[in-house]
Amino acid sequence: MLEVDERTPPLLVHEGEGFRLQRFPMGARVVYPPDSLPAIRDLNAAIRHALLNPLGSEPLPELLKPGTRLTIAFDDISLPLPPMQTPDIRGRIIEHVLELAARAGVDDVRLVVANSLHRRMTPSEIKRTVGERVFRSFWPDALVNHDAEDPDGMTHIGATERGEDVEINRRAAESDLLVYVNINLVPMDGGHKSVPVGLGSYRSLRHHHNVHTMLESRSFMDPPRSALHGSAARMGRLLAKHLRIFTIETTLNNDTFPKAFGFLNKREWEWSLADQANMLAAKKANERAPARIRREVFRRIVSPYGVTG
Repeated sequence: MLEVDERTPPLLVHEGEGFRLQRFPMGARVVYPPDSLPAIRDLNAAIRHALLNPLGSEPLPELLKPGTRLTIAFDDISLPLPPMQTPDIRGRIIEHVLELAARAGVDDVRLVVANSLHRRMTPSEIKRTVGERVFRSFWPDALVNHDAEDPDGMTHIGATERGEDVEINRRAAESDLLVYVNINLVPMDGGHKSVPVGLGSYRSLRHHHNVHTMLESRSFMDPPRSALHGSAARMGRLLAKHLRIFTIETTLNNDTFPKAFGFLNKREWEWSLADQANMLAAKKANERAPARIRREVFRRIVSPYGVTG
């Protein structure tokens, strides 16, 4: 955190689809994100280690047998933002899971985008997430978007101790094993929130996606004081009694912007001359560009996130 004094330079703030340098009043407190953590160097080795040494579960290969009905679900396009550079960590993990499934003789496999009540991902977006090889092998029959509005495609598992309905994707509910691949970008992500929300129906989502939940939450980014997380946790515990779920959690660092916008990853007093030049050039170009072009530039940004866990 920075407390503004007479030495503080103008600080960069976002405004609409652009940004500006702004002086802040003396004594103002400015909160910056922590320094970005180093990325894992050998990601394939880390993935293998996670699948073979899970917390609170047998290794994944021990859960895969001939005849196993396997469903692999994964976070949708809402994570991460901006999208990460390819190859996407979800696709890399899915390839490892599919390799283990093939070795075990598992041939009943379906992949499901856990898009909850978000819009469905397009074929090109799905291909970018899972990779060319997985997409070509499974799309469109065995690689699908979750349809939260299809009553025939949902299964009602039961209700929590507080009467919250737990209803999820039928294929996932009827599988011998559900593998969920997620991305943790902020504290709101991951944990029990993944399956009951990502694969849920409105019948379930209405219990925590509402005004009451917002009023009863100190912050969605503070799980112990979040009514959203409390509801999702109760649903997740109920699901765990009825389904075999193997969740693969991933975390990303703070390398949000590519090199051309690298100044956005730094505190202003850390800017090099190149950062200052890039900021001024980007600011002027942004000011001169039509709104449509500005939106398109920011929409096309892909982030060089590093996987940290």
